[in-house]
Amino acid sequence: MSITRIGTERRRMSKIVIHNDTIYLCGQVAKDSDAGIKQQTSTMLDKVDELLKQAGSDREHILSATIYVKDMSYFAEMNEVWDAWVVDGYSPARACVAASMARPELLVEISVVAAVIK
Repeated sequence: MSITRIGTERRRMSKIVIHNDTIYLCGQVAKDSDAGIKQQTSTMLDKVDELLKQAGSDREHILSATIYVKDMSYFAEMNEVWDAWVVDGYSPARACVAASMARPELLVEISVVAAVIK
């Protein structure tokens, strides 16, 4: 059994954990936390793309995603960005819930599980 941990600078978490060809990303938030929900969603998904590439995967290999939204009033706008980002025919299993965020300016966060590209 092999477990690889990447981005372990912070003692409390790894950015990426790979186990048996499955990739687990820590929760990702926007690069620009002062922006609106669409921009925050977009830059959050850019970070997911970067981490998946680093781990040997891409958005076509996402197995599941859990999205946390500060308030469900943002749901439709977040989905506009999500729907444009997801590759047709490769939609992952997904959940979306309203949640309190670690910082008040954050509007959205995502946790992703993906398969390694073989």
